Amino acid sequence: MLRRISVGLLVMMMATSCVSKKVYTDLENKYADLKKENREMADKNTSLEKERNALDLKSKDLHGQLDKMKADRDKLAADYAAAQSSLNTLKSSYAALEKNSGDALDTNMKKNRELLAQLEAKEKALAAEQERLNKLSSELQERSQRVNELESMMASQEASMKKLKETLSKALNSFEGKGLTVEMKNGKVYVSMENKLLFGSGSWVVGAEGKKAVVEVAKVLAVNPDISVLIEGHTDNVPYAGTGQITDNWDLSTKRATAIVNIIRENKTVNPQNLTAAGRGEFAPVAGNDTAEGKSKNRRIEIILTPKLDEISKMLNEI
Repeated sequence: MLRRISVGLLVMMMATSCVSKKVYTDLENKYADLKKENREMADKNTSLEKERNALDLKSKDLHGQLDKMKADRDKLAADYAAAQSSLNTLKSSYAALEKNSGDALDTNMKKNRELLAQLEAKEKALAAEQERLNKLSSELQERSQRVNELESMMASQEASMKKLKETLSKALNSFEGKGLTVEMKNGKVYVSMENKLLFGSGSWVVGAEGKKAVVEVAKVLAVNPDISVLIEGHTDNVPYAGTGQITDNWDLSTKRATAIVNIIRENKTVNPQNLTAAGRGEFAPVAGNDTAEGKSKNRRIEIILTPKLDEISKMLNEI
């Protein structure tokens, strides 16, 4: 368009070569203005072209979004239809369940009552068992305490008997090697005296050396009043051949045991109630009777010292 205007102006200038300078100047100014306007319109056209291209792109994007929204709408419609179908199925199932709920509820309530009754019975049984368990636990604790006391008492008695054995061994030290031994077995102290230290053959009269040994035993017994003393007389298996008061070995062993008791009783501090005499004849040998040495060992007096067990027996009965 600017070109056509320029050509027109040129033609007019050629046709009117006598145009005034003022007119010419005006025409040049108009030409410049038109040229400027043409550039502005071209720039605006370019800008509009860019806007149109951008709008085309945006239109395409909106069409894509529209297509996607239509697809989503169709999917949602399908999901809604499926959900509606499921809802209808559930409603049908619920209706069927509701129809049968009365009978089911009654049955469940009956079962619940039965279970509650069983639970109550179990709770009562459990409470009774717990009470019994608590009682047993208390009894066990009490018995454990008594057992501990008993063990302590037995340990104390064991220590006392060991001390008694040591005291006797020391008191009778001068008689060792003369047929006298002191030993401790099963919580008891045994003082064994062979007849060669005490009696002559077939006699129950204690000799002087033997009496000294018995007197020493009595001294120890005098300071141990809580000891029970059993004096046993023993013989070998040779039949008694004497006459008079004695009829056999049993009588002889009893006489000898009694003779030892009488010597111990001479110590007035010894409680006679703690003394017991017994004859065992040849029926409790400690060696064979087929040799002279064995027979000599069997002819003996045994003084058996035992701690009094009354309190221990009482505690055992209480456990």
